[in-house]
Amino acid sequence: MEITVSIAEIKSRLSDYIARSVHGHERIIITKRNRPVAALVSIDDLRKLEQTEERQGLAAVVGKWQDFEEVAESLQDIEAIREHGGKGRNVSL
Repeated sequence: MEITVSIAEIKSRLSDYIARSVHGHERIIITKRNRPVAALVSIDDLRKLEQTEERQGLAAVVGKWQDFEEVAESLQDIEAIREHGGKGRNVSL
């Protein structure tokens, strides 16, 4: 779930919004003059975003190397397994 709040609202109730993010799995969009400027997400959501960025970065590099199609295919297989409920371990550095 995603909600939008102003900076003034965040300042007055920060601990409430942190709890909603952590325990309610809500993503809080913070606005300034009705324009989105930042977001508050749980640390779990942040880790997921970071892992997604790492995988996308590796896939982009692989696509530029000649004769490495088999590596790209392996990465696609891994992604498909994860999408269908396969879990792995976090190997982030």
